[in-house]
Amino acid sequence: MQILVNSDHHITGDQTVSARVETIVSGSVDRFADRVTRVEVHLNDVNGPKHGAKEKRCMMEARVGGIKPIAVSHEAPTLLEAIEGCADKLERALEHKLGKLNATAGPVPRDVDIVSLDQLNGLGQPDGGGKNSRPVSRTKH
Repeated sequence: MQILVNSDHHITGDQTVSARVETIVSGSVDRFADRVTRVEVHLNDVNGPKHGAKEKRCMMEARVGGIKPIAVSHEAPTLLEAIEGCADKLERALEHKLGKLNATAGPVPRDVDIVSLDQLNGLGQPDGGGKNSRPVSRTKH
């Protein structure tokens, strides 16, 4: 799994910030590493040189094989809080999306379309399968 870190010109994106982001992201997304191919992290200073309550923003986009990218963002007073909050949101979003995909196993056959083993064995009998046999429908519903 690749983790790419990008930052705007108001945030110094040195090696320590990148290493810290990679540690936090891999800790949150590690159990999905077999499905997630890449996570892009964008760090922004919302207010620029001005100060405010929610000054830093972190946006993460996870690329998952076979589905659309999953993106989340979080704003906080400090960069570390924004990264950790965003990583938590990404973990929950991946749990939700991949959990829904795993839960859908496809259509379930109707009871009338299910045949017992005795009925299948009876089909090869010359009398047509005995009194408990029923015709097998080959039409699509």
